[in-house]
Amino acid sequence: MSISLLMFLTFVAATLAITYWAAGRSQGASAYFAAGRRITGWQNGLAIAGDYMSAASFLGIAGLIAYYGYDGFLYSVGFLVAYLTVLFLVAEPLRNAGKYTMADVLAYRLRPKPVRAWASLSTLTVSTFYMIAQMVGAGALVSLLLADSGIGYTTAVTGVGALMIVYVVFGGMLATTWVQIVKAVLLMSGTFLLSVLVLAHFDFSFGAFFEAMSQVSFMEGDQKVTRNFLDPGLYYKPPYGALDLISLGMALIFGTAGLPHILIRFYTVPDAPTARVSVFWAMLLIGAFYVMTTFLGYGAATIVGRDFISGHGGVNMSAPLLAQSLAGDIFFAFISAVAFATILAVVAGLTISASTSFAHDVYSNVIHHGKEHRPGDEVRVARITALVVGAVSIAIAILLGPTANVAFLVGLAFAVAASANLPVIVLSVFWSKFTTRGAVWGLAGGLISSIGLILLSPDFGGVFPLKNPGIISIPLGFLAAWLGSVTRPEPEAERLHTELLVRAHTGLGAEKATEH
Repeated sequence: MSISLLMFLTFVAATLAITYWAAGRSQGASAYFAAGRRITGWQNGLAIAGDYMSAASFLGIAGLIAYYGYDGFLYSVGFLVAYLTVLFLVAEPLRNAGKYTMADVLAYRLRPKPVRAWASLSTLTVSTFYMIAQMVGAGALVSLLLADSGIGYTTAVTGVGALMIVYVVFGGMLATTWVQIVKAVLLMSGTFLLSVLVLAHFDFSFGAFFEAMSQVSFMEGDQKVTRNFLDPGLYYKPPYGALDLISLGMALIFGTAGLPHILIRFYTVPDAPTARVSVFWAMLLIGAFYVMTTFLGYGAATIVGRDFISGHGGVNMSAPLLAQSLAGDIFFAFISAVAFATILAVVAGLTISASTSFAHDVYSNVIHHGKEHRPGDEVRVARITALVVGAVSIAIAILLGPTANVAFLVGLAFAVAASANLPVIVLSVFWSKFTTRGAVWGLAGGLISSIGLILLSPDFGGVFPLKNPGIISIPLGFLAAWLGSVTRPEPEAERLHTELLVRAHTGLGAEKATEH
């Protein structure tokens, strides 16, 4: 048995053991959906970091920096700065005013049936976009690493999807949380070691490191060229490069506060102060990680070389190939296993957010009107939804194939989240005149405009000139929400706004942790 396969199987065995342990503690809706709200601040901070630092970050961003230098690094900046929006706008109000999903906040003062239906559709859309990116990364990584074992891309994607479904169906949020914590520790350790090795390659001289960055050679067509990777313009080129970059930045900074799999993490802690503490811990870890992506990407560009990466798995394999170049096959296997852990943790978080939204918002509150039904039905429906979402994501990832860039796909998920989810969350909490029609129009307008512009972008239809639609679709989401609200005032929603505001800022009446 190869070292790579052994490391993969070791991690799989460890996570399955966590799932088995969690399964016995995930009885009841609160335990299954929110881990009984007993996760501490530092634990949730690690889990948020584990959920957020995805394959797009570890594989995609490192690859973009290795291929495009400074322009790729701007992805890291956007991902990092985004958490300030989460800290200042959504963490505390969401924990205080909600129960399991973001739709709980909207339904507090608005008519629940339409807003829950649209919020669930938005959640499923964003989660599927994001999950496909992780599955593509998983398939490319595992198939390359375990090629000697006869495991191809399709088999790898199917295997990762099956594991993800097992975590969510049997272990619920508790298993997902601990898989994310273990993954965060492994990822930070691996990234730190790899960064130190890169600096050691340059004798710990930042001058030598950045000097190498300014003279990176690679094949461009039939000609070998040398480019300064510290200069902008290799990826975001005229005439629309600057607008595309602004659009990406808007999607990342505002999209994080609308990502369903991040938002549901705030329901796992006992109270709002703990939610803020968890964001603080997450920002420390995430900040350190994204600084280190500089060494991973630039190190791959200079030490491994863009041409070699292109011939050995493509852009998403930059970090693992850098590990192999610096420390041999064992470290390559370890870094690849860390990337595998990264993917499993994130897809588990995405799956449980999608299944929670459908079961709690659509099944319980739209179909059953929030009334009592058979005990355990909500959890049962969530488990069935996890199976369906997992199967759909596996199928789409197989159709897209291993060459799709995972950072680009995740950027699209952020654009949809920023355009549809964030406007309605912010306006619901902070604007008294926000109405049910405004929420529905905001969610629908954000979803339709962002997905429509993605389909018209250069990578698909070629009609819309920007790769990321955020600069257009985010203002359209806010505009649609405002327009819907002013065209049909809702006195009852306005009256309940004060009550929501008090609860959002004080935690009065918020659901607490359950007993063991």
